[in-house]
Amino acid sequence: MTTYKDIGVDKAANFVGTIEIRRPPHNFFDMELIQQIATAMEEFDKDDSVRAVVLCAQGKSFCAGANFNDPKRQNEQPTTVGGSPTNHLYQEAVRLLRTKKPIVAAVHGAAIGGGLGVACAADFRVTCPEARFSANFTRLGFHPGFGLTVLLTELVGKNQAELLFYTGRRIGGEEATRIGLANVCVPQDQVRAEATKLAAEIAESAPLAITSTRKTMRGDLADRVKIATDHELKEQNWLRGTEDFKEGVKATNERRVANWKGR
Repeated sequence: MTTYKDIGVDKAANFVGTIEIRRPPHNFFDMELIQQIATAMEEFDKDDSVRAVVLCAQGKSFCAGANFNDPKRQNEQPTTVGGSPTNHLYQEAVRLLRTKKPIVAAVHGAAIGGGLGVACAADFRVTCPEARFSANFTRLGFHPGFGLTVLLTELVGKNQAELLFYTGRRIGGEEATRIGLANVCVPQDQVRAEATKLAAEIAESAPLAITSTRKTMRGDLADRVKIATDHELKEQNWLRGTEDFKEGVKATNERRVANWKGR
């Protein structure tokens, strides 16, 4: 089994694999992290001793999205071929969505921005009242990303997704479960155990039948996310250069209402 820098990978006797994000406390993501998760999932796809996977995280947050204060993140510029990015984290997100085995995300804390995208890439989400879900992109002066224009809409419906995008509001685990963003809400100290229980229940079904049924149910999801992320990235690239984006990041860091200029 491959050793990874930012994730821990394990498998149990009950045919359940585990991928644990290890960038505490907030588990900010970048291309390297998503690449590692996708590679670990591809390895599980080849392993008959794993039939379902739990995606969980150390620290306070599940994944608090991108760290816009990271100089490496700010200077990240994708190479394009034929108008499509070839070295961007969204390419890795699509690779993750093309993997074959069911994923249960154990969302014990904040899933924000692209971190919400990581949670939505899973098949199911187990959460708790203390968790926070937010597609906060417009509060940053930014366009939604990580394929959430498809993934979030698939889960909660178009109008509810629009509400979450336009307001950037944070909702707790109970509300997330009510609207279909999460599947199960349990006490915080039981989130990972409950996610593992659900994955084990899935793993009791016939493995070939599960992957076949999942392929049917997901359909062309990965292809639609590929189209969506190409568009999302173009919108994000021009918005990144606006005064509003700089103000949005600054206001978020200073925990105040942004003073938007519309330019």
